[in-house]
Amino acid sequence: MLTDYRSTIYHCLKCGACKQAFDIYMPICPSGMKYGFDSHYAIGRISLARAIIDGEINLDTALMHRVYTCTHCGACDEQCHNAVGVDPLRVIQELKYEAVDKGLIPPEVRDYLKNMNVYGNPYMLPAEDRGKWALNLDIKSFANQEYLFYVGDMGSYDALGQQIARSVAKALEAAGISFGILGDKEVTDGNDINLVGEKGLYEYFATANINLFKELSIKKIITLSPHAYNAFKNDYPAWGGDFEVQHYSQILAQAISNKKLKVKGIEKVKVTFHDPCFLGRHNKEYDAPRQILKAIPGVELVEMERSRNNALCCGGGGGNFFTDMLGSGTKSPSRIRVHEAIDTGAKIIATTCPKCFNMLDDAIKAENAEDQITIKDLSQFLL
Repeated sequence: MLTDYRSTIYHCLKCGACKQAFDIYMPICPSGMKYGFDSHYAIGRISLARAIIDGEINLDTALMHRVYTCTHCGACDEQCHNAVGVDPLRVIQELKYEAVDKGLIPPEVRDYLKNMNVYGNPYMLPAEDRGKWALNLDIKSFANQEYLFYVGDMGSYDALGQQIARSVAKALEAAGISFGILGDKEVTDGNDINLVGEKGLYEYFATANINLFKELSIKKIITLSPHAYNAFKNDYPAWGGDFEVQHYSQILAQAISNKKLKVKGIEKVKVTFHDPCFLGRHNKEYDAPRQILKAIPGVELVEMERSRNNALCCGGGGGNFFTDMLGSGTKSPSRIRVHEAIDTGAKIIATTCPKCFNMLDDAIKAENAEDQITIKDLSQFLL
């Protein structure tokens, strides 16, 4: 209940710490940057929550349309928690939970949840297609290998996501990692379902995954997506899902460090790394991807001004990749991020998230910047 967070809500000092990354003095909230109104920043959303608790306004679909532009990137928590000790995302998330419970969600969110209910994935495609990304690759179904390679919805159905799934699988094979996949048995991880506020459906899919993993005696999991990594690592233990979970960048960094994966050099090029929010801010993994890039002869790693815990979100989190509540346009965070990458002198943006890859790839095209910069998943450097 929103009232459970009354203390958090009333502790908001309206200082605006959620708007800026103060150690670099740059804007950090993707929704606020695009729209500019307080109601699109954490400061305004907390004020709306307070007004709802005080009975000054009613929670409705129009109000929630503004709340759902939040990408759950965690930038406001990063700034506010350090400055004031408040976690704004908890309040924003509770607003979403109440909106779902009361049927006051925007149509875009409603349609996304309907597809997840009916099809089990946002692409409205059959489960039988989940393993097609691995056709013509010698990848085995999971049968007591050391690791499950969990691909997820984007790796299974999205064209670019499938390419990344294949390159990660090949890198894992090159590193001698023992892994198998679930193919058509795979179930959505549910991270985005939770972030749009549907707790019950999230628990349903999480429980289905946990039961399947235990039935197959799966103990170790490698995820393609930071979003699945976040769900498995931070949420599933509450339902008895205690597994050893790693994002693929972590295990490949270990393989390089242990000399199990030999890295070939490439033609000298400047590369900048875009930190995915659910690998970085939400799970504090900033080093593994950079370790891999630094280990590749020919790569000169250059950092964007907003990087690591101050990285600018691509705009695809919090379910926005599928609901598009944040929208597009010249002020969209992905397009701003592309210009920030170009300003470093880099010719390639590297990332480790299929959502980020898609968002930034689209932004490069929207900015007509294909001759200036391109994007690669980190695994593609290793091939």
